Amino acid sequence: MMLSILKIRVTPGAQKDCIVGEIGDEVRIKLRAPAVEGKANAALIEFLSRLLTLPRPSIQIKTGMTSRVKLLRIEGLDPLETRRRLGL
Repeated sequence: MMLSILKIRVTPGAQKDCIVGEIGDEVRIKLRAPAVEGKANAALIEFLSRLLTLPRPSIQIKTGMTSRVKLLRIEGLDPLETRRRLGL
C-alpha cells in the first residue's frame, strides 16, 4: 500500500485556501475556514482531497486535531507523488 505522512501548519481564517510553501519539514496551508468546531480540519481534508484527487477518507489527521501543526496520513500516494500534486 502506498502511504505518505505529511506535516502541515494551518493558518485558518485566511482570504483564500492555498498552499503557501514549505518551511523546514512543514507544508504551510492557509484556509478560509475558521478554527471552530473542527471546521478548519474538515476544510483541510476537503482542500487536500481536491488537490491530490483522492477520496476524503484516504486523508486522516493523525495528530494535532486542536493544533495548527498536524500530522496527516495519506493513503494511495507515495511521498514523491504527494509532493508533486501539491506543487512542492
